[in-house]
Amino acid sequence: MPFSLFLALKYLKPKRSVASVVTLVSVIGVILGVAIIIIVRAVMTGFGDMWREKILDFKPHITVSPSSGGVIENEQAVCTRLEMVPGVVAASPGLETRVLVEHRRRVVAPMIIGTDPQRAKRVMKLDHLAAGTFNVEGDSAVLGVDLADELGVMVGDDILVYSPMNLVSKNEIYLPERLKITGIYDSGQRDFDSGFVITSIAVARDLMGMKSGVYSIHLKVDDPQNQAKFKKIVNDVRMLVPFYSVRTWQEIDSQLFNALAVEKNMMVILLMFITVVAIFCVMNTLIVLTVQKTDEVGLLKALGFSSWQVMVAFVLHGWIQCLVGTLLGIGAAMLVLENLQGLVVVLSRLGVEVFPKDIYGLAQIPWRVIPSEVVVVAASVIVFCTFASFLPAWRAARMDPVTALRKE
Repeated sequence: MPFSLFLALKYLKPKRSVASVVTLVSVIGVILGVAIIIIVRAVMTGFGDMWREKILDFKPHITVSPSSGGVIENEQAVCTRLEMVPGVVAASPGLETRVLVEHRRRVVAPMIIGTDPQRAKRVMKLDHLAAGTFNVEGDSAVLGVDLADELGVMVGDDILVYSPMNLVSKNEIYLPERLKITGIYDSGQRDFDSGFVITSIAVARDLMGMKSGVYSIHLKVDDPQNQAKFKKIVNDVRMLVPFYSVRTWQEIDSQLFNALAVEKNMMVILLMFITVVAIFCVMNTLIVLTVQKTDEVGLLKALGFSSWQVMVAFVLHGWIQCLVGTLLGIGAAMLVLENLQGLVVVLSRLGVEVFPKDIYGLAQIPWRVIPSEVVVVAASVIVFCTFASFLPAWRAARMDPVTALRKE
C-alpha cells in the first residue's frame, strides 16, 4: 500500500478527539448535500414526466385548425385522410369553447369539448373513471372528479350548460342545454379534472349556434416522444393539409415545460450551496487535522518523506471523506425516494400537508432518477472536495520539520 494512502487511512480511524467528531460531521454534511440534490432533481424530473404523460393522455398530440380562423367543414372526410398518414393512430373532430355550467345554484366556467362519440375514446385516454362510463352520445356528458365535487354532481344527475353566445348575440337568445352526467373521470391532474366537460359535437354546435363544421381536428400518434419519428409525422400532416395550421403538443404546452426546466435548474443551483457548505466542512476538518498532526508531519519530513507524499496523504484524507459521503448520500437519496409517498402519507396524517393536489395539480409525488444526473452530482462533489483539500494539504506539506518539531 502506498505510504500516502496508508497515512490517510490511519488518520481516518475513529479516535476520541475533536478531529474525529469534525470528520464525522463533515461526512454527514456531504451525505445530506448529495442526497438532497438527487432527491430534488429526481422529483423535478418526475414532475416533467407526469405532466408530459397526463398531457399526452388527455390532450391531442397534433392539432389541425384553420390558418385564419373559421371552421373546418367535412370534418369526417378530413379525419379519414389524416388517419392515412403513417404513424397517426386516431383522428377526431373537436369543438371547444368556454361555457357556464350550473347545478343546484352552483356555477362554474369550464371548457366544453365537443367530440365525435365514435372517435373520442381513441383520442382521449381516460381509462380511469371514478364513476360511470365514458359515454357522450346524445345529450350526455363526462366531466372530471374535481369539477364534479365542485358542482356536487354524481352520475345520473343533470347539469345546465349556458352558451357564451348570449354575451355576443344581441338579437338571439340561446337556451341552456340540459346534459346528463354519464361518467366522472380521474386523470390525477387537477387542471384536467376541474376544467373540462366532454360532450358530443352536436351539443357543442347547439351551444355555439353552428349547423356544421368544427374548430379543429385532434390527432394521436403511436410514439409522440420519439422526436425523429414524431417530426416526420408532423411534416407528413402539414404536406397533406397545407392550408391548415398544424401545432404539436410541445408547441401548445411549451411554456409549462420551459417553466419546469427553469425551476429544476434553479432549485439545483440553490441546493448546491448546501454541498458547498459540506465541502467547506471537509476543508475545515483537514485544517484541524493538520494543526493537530504538526509534530507528526515534522517527524515524517525529518525522516525523509517528501512534501509531495505528505500533501497527497491529506488530499486523500479529504477525498475519501467525500467519496464515502457521496456514496452514502446516493444510497440515502434512493432510500428516501423509494419511500417518498409513504413519508408524505405519514406527514399528512400528522397534519402536515406537503403535497396538496389543489396547489401542485397532481395526485401523488412523481420522481425518476436519471443515472447521468447522479453521476454528474457525484463527480462534481468529489472534484470540489478534492480541490478544497489542497489548501490544508499544501499547508501541511510546506511545514519546516525543525519548526514543526519545536512546536511539540
